[in-house]
Amino acid sequence: MIASVFWLACTVAVYLLSKRLYRRFPRICLTPLIVTPAILIVAILVLDVPYDTYEGGAGFLSDLVAPATIALAVTLYKHISEMKRDAFAIVISVGLGAVAAIVTTIALSRLFGLQASIVDSLAPRSATTPIAMSISSRIGGLPTITAVATLVTGVMSMVMGPLVVKAFRIRSPLARGVLFGTSSHSSGVSKALEYGASTGSIAAVAMMVTAFVTLTFAPWIASWFQ
Repeated sequence: MIASVFWLACTVAVYLLSKRLYRRFPRICLTPLIVTPAILIVAILVLDVPYDTYEGGAGFLSDLVAPATIALAVTLYKHISEMKRDAFAIVISVGLGAVAAIVTTIALSRLFGLQASIVDSLAPRSATTPIAMSISSRIGGLPTITAVATLVTGVMSMVMGPLVVKAFRIRSPLARGVLFGTSSHSSGVSKALEYGASTGSIAAVAMMVTAFVTLTFAPWIASWFQ
């Protein structure tokens, strides 16, 4: 019990310190969602700590994801007029982006000769983790691999997103929100909020639409490629 509480405290402490470091030196490589897991993984491996011990304490943080997601409703409400005005553009652009992510993932996986179960595991990677894992199990994938692929997708998109924004000089909160929300789900929403509350709100909506589109079309597209 004491060990579990200790690792919970360590996780929170490492995150807060990495966040403080990131605010002082805003570099992509110092993003808290990259630094925190890296430090904790190294510490767990070096100290040979059983995963169950770590999960017994830090797992509490996972339970906070649901209320944290619901809390986004406050931000959405504050920008509801913008959501209504741009609803059509958001739905169309996010829908096409989500379908493109599914098609390209399956096509590239087939091109490189991956096993069918791995292909099905990767197909829903652009949706939020719970939905992606559910879709994976329905179409014959491995939920564990899907969870890892979803995490990697979120982190990579969150890292590459700012580079895309800078390279293409994307200034519109709508475009930025759609970019982050469609490509990197909850990680993207977190990153989008750094650009402003409006961008974060659009990213949250984009994340929800992506999840719905993936849930609807991923099984059909996966069966089409078989």
